[in-house]
Amino acid sequence: MNDYLKVVYGEGKRPYTTYPQKLCSYLFNTFNMKKGMRLLEVGCGRGEHLLNFKSLGLDVYGVDISPESVRLQTDISVRISDIENHGIPYDDNLFDIVYSKSFIEHLYYPDRYMKEAYRVLKEGGLFLTLVPDWEANYKIYFDDYTHRTPFTKTSLEDIYSIFGFEKVYVYKFRQLPVVWRHPILNYLCAFISPFIPVRVSYSFLRWSRELMLVGNGRKPFKG
Repeated sequence: MNDYLKVVYGEGKRPYTTYPQKLCSYLFNTFNMKKGMRLLEVGCGRGEHLLNFKSLGLDVYGVDISPESVRLQTDISVRISDIENHGIPYDDNLFDIVYSKSFIEHLYYPDRYMKEAYRVLKEGGLFLTLVPDWEANYKIYFDDYTHRTPFTKTSLEDIYSIFGFEKVYVYKFRQLPVVWRHPILNYLCAFISPFIPVRVSYSFLRWSRELMLVGNGRKPFKG
């Protein structure tokens, strides 16, 4: 069987871009991350986000199911694990931040991941999840046959709360850096999105219509 990183995320099919750098900077500033914080990315894939978080001063680690992920990262600690069956191979209460993007929807049993993320986070640590929004993507959600568990804003909020996270907040998010700088453009995107074909390739139109969810919460302090 071919490795998913080589097939789905091969450079020929998905070339490297500056988007991960822009996204990591946005998240770093939005969630008040500080240099020296220890971050774990689950489902780190090619490691683009890890490299950019590292450049921002974070102490970064990764875990992925693909051995190719280790080969692609020579300067970052990446461990291989099937999270659903074998957990996250790091110690309890180790990380300030546990982060994933486009990962949790690939799990049959996302509850197992939630338990593991809670375990490896420090008290007060940030649990940050980016996942496609089912309501905005349902027509194309299963174009990726590895998608298993769709999430809505409500279900993501609920799973955070059920597994003990506090200060839970989930919001819808367009993957357009110009919208981050000029939020008023969200209104333009919302207006044109019903008229955009579901499988359009032009990036501005695609990301005007396809929304992500950004979920965040904190592991509570004991006592």
